[in-house]
Amino acid sequence: MKTKTPKLPLRSFASWNVDDIDREFTMQRTRTSPLLMAWLKAENTLSKTETEAVSLLKEFLFDNVEFWNEDELKFKFLGPLMRIINFDERRFRAFTQRKLEAIINAETEKPVRVGGVVDFMIATGRVEPRHPFFFLHEYKKERGGDNDPLGQVLVEMIAARTLNGKGDNEPMYGCYIVGRNWFFIVLEGSNYAVSNTFDATQDDIFQIVAILKAMKKRVEEAVAAM
Repeated sequence: MKTKTPKLPLRSFASWNVDDIDREFTMQRTRTSPLLMAWLKAENTLSKTETEAVSLLKEFLFDNVEFWNEDELKFKFLGPLMRIINFDERRFRAFTQRKLEAIINAETEKPVRVGGVVDFMIATGRVEPRHPFFFLHEYKKERGGDNDPLGQVLVEMIAARTLNGKGDNEPMYGCYIVGRNWFFIVLEGSNYAVSNTFDATQDDIFQIVAILKAMKKRVEEAVAAM
């Protein structure tokens, strides 16, 4: 009688921190990244109407961010902001609260099974996400947040890269938010880089939108080449 191979225990995304990432996957944080720097320099192409809408959101966030919980931040600010970007196209779209699971380093002596619910990702597919490109974000309120949002979004990006089947050659992009503060991430090979803070209650918000629009264009180009 054959002995069944025991199933690997599942470690949830929420349990990861940056120390875990560095130790388990031999990852290293770098000070600079050409891919990250190019992304952060995205040109602002907002129309007058979009600029006015973003300005109103900036003021609304400034007045309320200290008092909102996580769901209120998503519903009252992030949802309207994402509508300005409009990631939903025929071949890819934004998915929220979707399950993702992968076995990382499956061919090694130390495979790791990770999974959980992803707050927001851009991926191909209409009903279910297939090929993820971008993770935005582990949402955290400004006061009283727990866990490690950088560690969580990084392990999601590593899992997505594994599922995409292109190995370490595929750069992955992400972002996490802590209240008003946005941080953009690029994972390339065994290195990752994180941007300085962008404050969405200040004029930084216009560059945040430009960066997100640049990501949409990148996804459009990647999908067209598939």
